[in-house]
Amino acid sequence: MTYEGVLTKMQTEFSNPIQYFLVFENSFLSLNQLLDKSLEITFQGYQCLNCGKKKKIFRQGFCYDCFMSSAAAGDWIMKPELSTAHLDIEDRDLDYEKRVQLQPHIVYLALSSEVKVGVTRKTQVPTRWIDQGAVQAIPIVEVPNRYLAGITEVALKNQYADKTNWQKMLKMNPETSGPFIDLIKEKASLKYLIPKEAQEYYDLNSNNLYELHFPVLEYPTKVSSLNLDKSPNFSGKLTGIKGQYLLFEDGTVFNVRTFEGYVVKISL
Repeated sequence: MTYEGVLTKMQTEFSNPIQYFLVFENSFLSLNQLLDKSLEITFQGYQCLNCGKKKKIFRQGFCYDCFMSSAAAGDWIMKPELSTAHLDIEDRDLDYEKRVQLQPHIVYLALSSEVKVGVTRKTQVPTRWIDQGAVQAIPIVEVPNRYLAGITEVALKNQYADKTNWQKMLKMNPETSGPFIDLIKEKASLKYLIPKEAQEYYDLNSNNLYELHFPVLEYPTKVSSLNLDKSPNFSGKLTGIKGQYLLFEDGTVFNVRTFEGYVVKISL
């Protein structure tokens, strides 16, 4: 049986364990059902997620031209503190930027490779933490726009990492890596770090600690990334799914999100 289409990040369902799906234009694949089974991934070409043209992917599923011009790839995506829609100032497309930036955002602590601070739209809870491979997460503040979330994250970066060590994250087995850092206690200790503009949104008594359980049969001890440009054909036995990674028995890991916009055939 084969499935063909343009890769986009895996869709997820928050359950125990988390359910993963690859969704193509005319079909979808329930990946949890493929654990402990062999599959083959064949690279067939490119298709920009923005313009739809068969042009080489530059970054985030976009060709170079779209990445440099699309409002969905502005600098404020990766650096929320650069958001300006609340000031009525346009970066690339003010209507788009208002829709995305002027909505509730969460600043959070998550335990993936270590405790990290991050920002996500409220509508992306808990999807954002699933995509990062976090085993625990806790919201710190909920603010009304992306800018306030961004400056709060910047203030907390002196205390916490803001990037995930993907290799460490993939190798971390929650059953053998504990005891974990107490995120509720961490949240209680950091109020003084939050900028005054966001202080009113900090609620010490709101401690919604999320626990995330990933479908992993076997955690790797060493990992090697699959690069479809260098290895356009790969086959292996699927032993786990974590974050946006497929984990294979031989230690190969495939970051689906890195290869958004790639056209692939998956054979079972």
